[in-house]
Amino acid sequence: MASSAKPTVYVVDDDAAVLGSLRFLLETDGFAVRTFKNGTALLNAPGVRDADCYVVDYKMPDINGIDLVARLRQSDIRTPVILITGYPDEHISTRAAAAGVKDVILKPLLDENLIKLIRGAIHDQRS
Repeated sequence: MASSAKPTVYVVDDDAAVLGSLRFLLETDGFAVRTFKNGTALLNAPGVRDADCYVVDYKMPDINGIDLVARLRQSDIRTPVILITGYPDEHISTRAAAAGVKDVILKPLLDENLIKLIRGAIHDQRS
């Protein structure tokens, strides 16, 4: 986990506009934020284990969000993950939970709800 005073959130999404808006939203609320344009970029990044919470898009071209979480868990990374998606289906929550995802939230509802989920996930992880 990150040791800085600000909780650190890593955001993974292939949409640059989403990355920019989430960075703004989270930094405005006091988080340190690192963004990644896809799952491979996150997996190859130095400090991949330094996040207090991951916010991961489900539908990405190189590796989907659920597969990315499975790869993190295989690397023994237990940091909470919140999956975001604009493409929900009836089984996504079940598949996400099985992969170790804390919560699933629908785009474009990424505002105070997301911040509450992140803060709750970080609090639960630290407790």
